[in-house]
Amino acid sequence: MINDRWVFYKEAKAEKAGNGVTRRVLAYSKDLMCVENTFEKGAVGALHHHPHTQITYIVSGSFEFTIDGVKKIVNAGDTMLKMNGVEHGCVCLEAGKLLDIFNPAREDFVDDVK
Repeated sequence: MINDRWVFYKEAKAEKAGNGVTRRVLAYSKDLMCVENTFEKGAVGALHHHPHTQITYIVSGSFEFTIDGVKKIVNAGDTMLKMNGVEHGCVCLEAGKLLDIFNPAREDFVDDVK
C-alpha cells in the first residue's frame, strides 16, 4: 500500500503483466515507485511509452532492449534511463528479473495513488 515503510517480499502480490511476465509492486509513494518484473525466456515487454521517468536495473538474465529506436543487449548489473514519453520495450533472451523505479508512481499499477 502507498507509503508503507516496510514491504516484505512474501507479502507483495505478484500479478501477471503479460505472457511470461510477472509484476510485483514493491514500496511506493505518489512520487516514487519500485517494481520487480520477472521474465521467462522469450517473453516480450511490448513497445510502449508513459509520462513517467523510469530507471531499469537488470537484476538477472539477458534482454534486448529498444529505447527510442536504439536496440542493445543488456545483462545483470546494467542500468537504463528512460525519460518520460520515450518509447521502449524488450525481449527476454535469458530468463531474469528487472527492477524498475518510476517517478512519479505508476497510477495504473495500483489503486491508491491519487
